[in-house]
Amino acid sequence: MAVAHKALGAMLRRKPIEQIDDEAATSGLRRTLGLWQLTAIGVGGIIGAGIFSLAGAVANETAGPGVLISFLIAGVASAAAAFSYAEFAGLIPRAGSAYTYGYAVLGEFAGWAIGWDLLLEYTAIVAVVAIGISGYFNDLLGFLDIDLPLWMMGAPGTEPEGVAGGSYKVNLFAVLLCLLIAYVLNLGMKSAARFETALVYLKVGIVLLVIVVGAFKIKTGNYSPFLPYGLDGAFTGAATVFFAVFGYDAMSTAAEESHDARRHMPKAIVYSLAISMVLYVLACLVLTGMVDYRSIDPNAAFSSAFDDAGLETVGFVIAVGAILGILTVLFTFMMGAARVWFSMSRDGLLPGWFARTHPTRKVPTRITWLLGAGSALIAGFLPIGEAAELTNIGILLAFIVVCVAVIVLRYRRPELPRQFRTPGMPVVPVVGVVFSLWLITFLKHETWLRFAAWFVLGCVIYFAYGRRHSLLARGDAPAEKAAGE
Repeated sequence: MAVAHKALGAMLRRKPIEQIDDEAATSGLRRTLGLWQLTAIGVGGIIGAGIFSLAGAVANETAGPGVLISFLIAGVASAAAAFSYAEFAGLIPRAGSAYTYGYAVLGEFAGWAIGWDLLLEYTAIVAVVAIGISGYFNDLLGFLDIDLPLWMMGAPGTEPEGVAGGSYKVNLFAVLLCLLIAYVLNLGMKSAARFETALVYLKVGIVLLVIVVGAFKIKTGNYSPFLPYGLDGAFTGAATVFFAVFGYDAMSTAAEESHDARRHMPKAIVYSLAISMVLYVLACLVLTGMVDYRSIDPNAAFSSAFDDAGLETVGFVIAVGAILGILTVLFTFMMGAARVWFSMSRDGLLPGWFARTHPTRKVPTRITWLLGAGSALIAGFLPIGEAAELTNIGILLAFIVVCVAVIVLRYRRPELPRQFRTPGMPVVPVVGVVFSLWLITFLKHETWLRFAAWFVLGCVIYFAYGRRHSLLARGDAPAEKAAGE
């Protein structure tokens, strides 16, 4: 009985919020990011495959022109979580995002569970996006009449039926992309952020090109019927496009590398989501106005729409811009995974060897290369569908944890100085929880099995290593007690 009580106490011990600033000051990470660089990283994580392919697929198959409503619903639900993240980012400006917030408010095991889950989710997102970009790349090579050996063009077993001349062995381009992003991140955050910001400006420019040029090709008749699949189709579409309207969560992991994180991080979260939603809505209006929803190409919606409108050059520019622009998603989520891993290792829940930063560049190079290699293996040898199934549940669970934690902390510690306060407390965070739970019901049975296997492995590591080696367990840091609260 005493052993069980001790184990439960260990799982519920919390890292004192007042201690977090001291840790951040000696983290070994370098503060180089300003408000607009943080916002660019957030926009880079949010706008990606969602606008270049997912919008077209949902319009064609699920919602018709009502894809606009799908994005608005998803945006409102995502904003509920974004406001919760913004409050925590202004209060706890520390690497780790949802892992850190959960550890400080709900206890060590809750923090561990979310951090462990996000490691898989963020890495899988990097792999999925890399596979998607490789598809665009192969199409562009075909447009230029360049033929590559079949063995390097896809994961084993994913080649189209009837392909002659061999079979796919590895998606080499996706592998190289993952390693390239790891290399860029290891150059140091200042250089990496410049690379990311330049690509974000390019991507936003491409989207604005789509909106401005496409507006002159809109045919209002294409908006009728606006909801061909009814409101149910729009809500189902919202469940799909929801995964295109997060990214600020990964950006918030860079808190210890930003100047004046308490002020800048909440603004960057809100700004990045607001900018992205405006661009999503306008792009959806243009796409469904240019082309009848039944004729939209779900794989390359915008480039094919401009091709059909006789603007092949614009379509080619959009395809090239999509490839370069979607690279920003890889950057944001690999950075997020590295900072979560770094934070967990610094807290002792994983070996401290991983938390060592480069002496000059001040970035966790060991972790970043390991993540680059892991995502490269997934991208090179798994079909995109199997890789994508790894990406959904962890983000939703992180949203639930953050929304619950912001309510708990508001009532437990109302006196804490908050740079940003979630509006509509507690209704807004509850909306985030309810919407996330609703979306979880759409996940496949196989997704739950993979999540369960990863979670069990995480539990083994926590109870065998993390619970005994954490800084709170060793007495290297004070812990808040959960008892009596």
